[in-house]
Amino acid sequence: MRVDIVTALPEIVRGPLNESIPGRAQTKGLLDVVIHDLRDFTVDKYRRVDDYPFGGGAGMVLKPEPIFACLEHLQSIEGTIDEVIFLSPDGEVFNQSIANELSLKSRIVLLAGHYKGVDQRVRDSLVTREISIGDYVLSGGELPAMVLVDAIARLLPGVLGDTSSALTDSFQDGFLDAPTFTRPAKFNGLSVPDVLLSGDHRRIDEWRDHQRLEKTRMRRPDLLDASEFRSTGSRPTD
Repeated sequence: MRVDIVTALPEIVRGPLNESIPGRAQTKGLLDVVIHDLRDFTVDKYRRVDDYPFGGGAGMVLKPEPIFACLEHLQSIEGTIDEVIFLSPDGEVFNQSIANELSLKSRIVLLAGHYKGVDQRVRDSLVTREISIGDYVLSGGELPAMVLVDAIARLLPGVLGDTSSALTDSFQDGFLDAPTFTRPAKFNGLSVPDVLLSGDHRRIDEWRDHQRLEKTRMRRPDLLDASEFRSTGSRPTD
């Protein structure tokens, strides 16, 4: 999979995406992240990528010319672009379902807005999808772009050592994840639930299902759909 990130501030995204899961995905040759500096596509000697908004108002707006030039360059490179995604606070809210969907694409372009956003003609003519990572405003789309890449990278086949790990993450089936424990079994007077030490995988699965349901009910009841509850037939205890 290839992800092109278009930004006026490339250094923000360059380092973090070489670490952890996205870095591993790139090392394995399963993900190619290419960062494009908008200033490389300007034509004036000051390399300006922003200007004042027509009609007045606070803030600066990313100019259309360098973005159009960059996208034309990307379209000239071999390989079809499946999506041009603008990271915007008024886009559809990112979730696990969207991450799953995007992980099946071959190539996407992430356009990181900055300042007061981008010229609307970019959104009308070039962008195929707009995504937000939540109902709040950041300084730019660089951090949201990194969030998307990280969420997508872990879903690519072969990236994680245990292929089932991503499939059991929170939100994959509408529930939060169950509590997890590791060694030692006792620490500071606190013990791991006996069921996890029993070796009885059926009971462990039942316990985890129950814990996931209860955690979701308490913390994110909005995720619950009564028609999709899974019944284990018992309520394991700790």
